[in-house]
Amino acid sequence: MTDSDTTKGRKPDLTAYFVADRDGAPWLPIGAAWSHQDGEGSSLKLDLIPNAPGRIVLRKPKAAEAEGDAE
Repeated sequence: MTDSDTTKGRKPDLTAYFVADRDGAPWLPIGAAWSHQDGEGSSLKLDLIPNAPGRIVLRKPKAAEAEGDAE
């Protein structure tokens, strides 16, 4: 089973953001994560891999993002 098979047709449980190490840096969405069916982990798919000092933050999708995905 490939990664795309496990997430196909499922909305992500978390959105991945990159936050640069500087004051007031914007949170840039760079991917998403899906929980495994057994509840023991998650699969992370990044559309962009940051090449700058900072961190990746995983957060629950906002209601507006979740609704936009459904349309």
